[in-house]
Amino acid sequence: MEEKNIVRALAALAHEVRLRVFRMLVVAGPAGLTPGAIATQLDLPNATLSFHLKELMHAGLVTQERDGRSLIYRAAYGQMNAVLGFLTENCCQGQACLARGTDSCQC
Repeated sequence: MEEKNIVRALAALAHEVRLRVFRMLVVAGPAGLTPGAIATQLDLPNATLSFHLKELMHAGLVTQERDGRSLIYRAAYGQMNAVLGFLTENCCQGQACLARGTDSCQC
């Protein structure tokens, strides 16, 4: 994955509302959520939510699908995993290093 795409994704997540929206979509799983459900849960005006969803889509972190008259938004797990992979690919020079049950490097 290109660095410019990683930067775009991290920049999109570096906003409190977008981070909350993205996490909601991750929790929702493949079923996704409608903008109305997201706006209600986060108590956001529709215009504000629309702006943030657009930013997440531009970063490739969210997909949109039309289902009849509704839009369904879903987390783009492939993109999310690519960002995480990029951030960790050089950890400990590529060696498995995390001790089981910890979150620290054991090299």
